[in-house]
Amino acid sequence: MDVIAAYQLVGTYRGAAVMCGTTHKTVKRIIERAEAGGKPPVRKVREHNYDSVAVLVADRVAATAGRISAKRLLPAAKAAGYGGSARNFRRLVAKAKKVWRRDHHRGRRPAVWTPGEILAIDWGSVGGLRVFCAVLAWSRVRFVRFADNERSETTLGMLAECFEELGGVPKVVLTDRMGCLKGGVVANKVVPTADYVRFAAHYGFRPDWCEAADPESKGIAREPGRLCQTGPHRRAGPVR
Repeated sequence: MDVIAAYQLVGTYRGAAVMCGTTHKTVKRIIERAEAGGKPPVRKVREHNYDSVAVLVADRVAATAGRISAKRLLPAAKAAGYGGSARNFRRLVAKAKKVWRRDHHRGRRPAVWTPGEILAIDWGSVGGLRVFCAVLAWSRVRFVRFADNERSETTLGMLAECFEELGGVPKVVLTDRMGCLKGGVVANKVVPTADYVRFAAHYGFRPDWCEAADPESKGIAREPGRLCQTGPHRRAGPVR
């Protein structure tokens, strides 16, 4: 119908083809079929070789709260008649997990940032180098440095340099549960190391942590390639 409407508007095959992003031959074929009173062919829905075990996968994913791996589930799928590749099966499991997590989130709400409130940090890697990344949540001001390790003293040194570069200290430093700053976990609450406690007390910020095994709770605290998410770049507010 878009092609027919475009042809009726411009009156030429080539003009309609440009508007619809196709070729003039395709436009001509559609118009001739429509003028002859024919109906466009109904495209057959493409079947996948894992459709027969899709319900099984969805049930197992739901029973394990989205934690079962494709490798662990593959033998059961083969016993149920799946004859495709492991790679194709991983796609099915990933899709089932995505659907389950969308319907079973932890009551998340969109974050509302304020100037100078949150500084998110994370470690990543580029080749043989380690990359320390920090971003102010509201203004998206970025701080990136390279190192050859992720030890506690290196991380705290990077944070101190970041504060100096920003000209102030944020209210909260948000990070995932990186081992160099985590002393332990009690009742799903992270206990920071003594060095990190002293460092935070000296600079006057509050350490905060992401949920375990929950990428969505990390928000902007991602690996270097995804740490600084694209979005509107507003003028940086003061760090208080």
